[in-house]
Amino acid sequence: MNFADRLLAGKDASRPAVITLEAAHSYGELSATVSSVATFLLGAGAERGECVGIVADNSFFWVAAYLGAMRAGCVAVPVSPGLTPADCGAVVEQTGMRIAFVETRMAASCARWLSRPAHVILDAPGPAPFDGASICTVGELVAQPGDALARGGGDDLAALLFSSGSTGKPRGVMLSHRNFIANTASIVEAIGLSASDRAMAVLPFHYSFGASVLQTHLAVGGTVVIDKRFLFPDKVLQRMIETRCTGFAGVPSHYQILLRKSRFKEMGFPDLRWIQQAGGKLQAPFVRELREAKPALRLYVMYGATEATARLSILDPAQVDARPGSIGKGIPGVTLRVLDEQGRPVAPGETGEIVAEGENIARGYFQDAAETAVTFRNGRLHTGDLATVDRDGYVTVLGRAKSFLKCGGTRTSAERFEEALLAFPDIGEAAVIGVPDEVMGEAPAAFVVARDPGDPTVAARLREFAESKLPLQLRPKIIEVVQELPKSASGKVQRIKLHDRLRARQDAA
Repeated sequence: MNFADRLLAGKDASRPAVITLEAAHSYGELSATVSSVATFLLGAGAERGECVGIVADNSFFWVAAYLGAMRAGCVAVPVSPGLTPADCGAVVEQTGMRIAFVETRMAASCARWLSRPAHVILDAPGPAPFDGASICTVGELVAQPGDALARGGGDDLAALLFSSGSTGKPRGVMLSHRNFIANTASIVEAIGLSASDRAMAVLPFHYSFGASVLQTHLAVGGTVVIDKRFLFPDKVLQRMIETRCTGFAGVPSHYQILLRKSRFKEMGFPDLRWIQQAGGKLQAPFVRELREAKPALRLYVMYGATEATARLSILDPAQVDARPGSIGKGIPGVTLRVLDEQGRPVAPGETGEIVAEGENIARGYFQDAAETAVTFRNGRLHTGDLATVDRDGYVTVLGRAKSFLKCGGTRTSAERFEEALLAFPDIGEAAVIGVPDEVMGEAPAAFVVARDPGDPTVAARLREFAESKLPLQLRPKIIEVVQELPKSASGKVQRIKLHDRLRARQDAA
């Protein structure tokens, strides 16, 4: 079945599907707009399996373009505004993109790398310097109602999600209609979502976690509230109250900001029932703060990967306090194993790699057979994440295999260093990388964000804290206070840029 049709079929046309700061858009409006987009694409000669670009922030326009491309049997290719122009140009060249839906305010910058498009569809009238392209607005498409039947589904490619992750180099994950349908149903079952649910969406939709929040709520006839003002978190929190949001989903950096740079702890949310956390490990000090601040909320700690469509595991809220640091067990339909280098299940407490299997596992990386062969083997996803599993089957991630530091012969994850440093209450964020050390071989360098940017004593006091409270192997060699950590558009810390920062300083010296 076509994924877009699966999401929109049988919905109450009068119910709100997407709420923005400007308007509430019903399921009837969304379905009609998606149909108009699909009809336009077929009329423009878009072939089955053709890549269609989406260059926009979270919006009704983005949702309609994304689902419309899928409904037409094309491949939706969201392009992250966080990618460099060179990377965006590489995505265009790799996919042969000739049709793109572009937010008007992004048109001028987009034109620098979107070379020779045949068709550009804007969200609103405005300048669009795309030489030789046919240009129209989505409003013009809707003015000519579409009735095109859905094309494609099943194992056909539905979307390419390009992710830069922590390495900075984007690659496209190939996701089918079947992948999306399977993972969406698994998440809905795991969390127990229903038509009464209304989620605040601060995660970008071009990121698999953000897309999953959108897709799961549309699947059950719920509502997604879009607010792009998270730089001002209290405004988003107030909007959650006004729109009666029942849920919130975020990566660790969102919760770090909510807990230490907003009024989240003091504010009341009468309709809020659950919060989801994924996209990296939320360190233990923040989990404790979160549970103490809002003990009545159901906290779903989840784990996933773009290569798994979105989510792989869930820790039942009732287990969060008893199993700190655990990502739980596989969601329905997913088999999660921790295997040694010979592919055998590890004993409880031993370290291995997380390997996942299920209908949500992607087909591989777009036009990258070598990397596909490394990561996807025999229908299984080799995540590259090292973990342990306890006697009850609960998995705990230790960190990325590539993020481990080898200090004095002992391998320790960067996340372990960060968790230790975040026990110091006057910092809100921390990221650790390895630097060469003559004695230890490798030593930790810590980049931290102070809760009070004007406090010049944070670095010295953090070093005193480390020397008095932390074991020798967890004490950083370098501590640098920064205004902010470099992050991808999805909120993940880009460690490669921290290495570049240190390297530039060493070269200058």
